[in-house]
Amino acid sequence: MVSKNIIAAFLSALLIFLPITVKTAEIEGVFFNDSYMSGDKLLLLRGAAVLDYMLVIRAYAGGLYLAPDTQRKAVLGDVHRILELYYFHKISAGDFRESTIEMIKKNISPDEFERISERLEKFNKFYKSVKPGDRYRAEYIPAKGTTLYHNGNPLGTVKGNDFSRAFFSIWIGADPIDKKFRDRLLGKR
Repeated sequence: MVSKNIIAAFLSALLIFLPITVKTAEIEGVFFNDSYMSGDKLLLLRGAAVLDYMLVIRAYAGGLYLAPDTQRKAVLGDVHRILELYYFHKISAGDFRESTIEMIKKNISPDEFERISERLEKFNKFYKSVKPGDRYRAEYIPAKGTTLYHNGNPLGTVKGNDFSRAFFSIWIGADPIDKKFRDRLLGKR
């Protein structure tokens, strides 16, 4: 009889030599992974869209990742989520800071804004200027916080679902940067 250790070693060796395929989705020439691991959760691409500024300038493409069982009404709850944005134009770190504050203020009450203001100040220091082809990825993991990545490199993490909910509301909240963009990220056409 063949031992379990021999079988495990054989399977491990076989996996080393098998090609690993990462599936992707494409929108407007921009490719997004079909999934990400977020902590211990597998998140799937729920939707992807392109944001056009003033209807004629492509600003960025985005993909939203959620667990398959996440209901639309729960996307800003205490659930794993990732938003990845691909930029078509240069944008300064200062512009990111200003628009983040402005858009969060549109989506939450003044009291809520006051509660997250110190964490928002910390988060805004993470931003770097981007050039065409750069990506930002924001990942929320419950009990850990929201981590901002620039081209795959982590820049920092801010704790709290209240902060994460406010930040992600910029794109998927009640008063997002663009409702059509939000609806497509959420998988609606």
